[in-house]
Amino acid sequence: MGLANRGHGASRAGRSVTRFGLAVGVAGWISSLGCAPAYSIELSAPQDALYSSVSIFPPSAQRMTVCYGFVCRRREILDFTPGDRNALAQIMAAGRASAIAERAAVQKAVIWFDRRMGPIIGTNKRVAKADFRYFDDKHNYDCWDTTRNTTSLLLVLQQWGLLKHHVVGDPHYRGNALVLQTPHNTAVLVERATKAEWVVDMWPRGYLQPPDVMRVEKWVTED
Repeated sequence: MGLANRGHGASRAGRSVTRFGLAVGVAGWISSLGCAPAYSIELSAPQDALYSSVSIFPPSAQRMTVCYGFVCRRREILDFTPGDRNALAQIMAAGRASAIAERAAVQKAVIWFDRRMGPIIGTNKRVAKADFRYFDDKHNYDCWDTTRNTTSLLLVLQQWGLLKHHVVGDPHYRGNALVLQTPHNTAVLVERATKAEWVVDMWPRGYLQPPDVMRVEKWVTED
């Protein structure tokens, strides 16, 4: 698929990433024209809401929308190349032996995503736990962005048959003002054998740092 720049500067020939503008609602407009692509990834209602709430298409086996700029106010389309797929397949192959190994491989896959997109959208300058107080939205993800992006990546891995011990779960949320716990959300994997839920949370970590992976029960008590 060729490159078409849509509102974020000059086009970049030869890259497999297509940049969208900041306007929310583009997906709905395309759909209204009858041009929406067919997506084969089945989503639960909470997963679907991650995308419909900001008017973007969910991921497919070929591409995903990368959200940044806080609550997906900036977007970039990542078209997966054969090289991308081979790199992720090699990463995930190291996790085939056990659920523990697969979660470690998922951490490396998220680092791959961070490295893949960072130089393109400027998130190689991102910091841990970024929010509006940093006044640098164009280089950062908030937790809504990381939840969408990580869930999308996990759904693509699942669609490619690279998850053996887990399936992609519904996003989880936490926040208790009574104990001064700030609102936060994360992507989730569900272990097939035990049905245990594990968060995959890149927001508390900086660029190229492994995302937090822990049981949901522990994650909901974190600050």
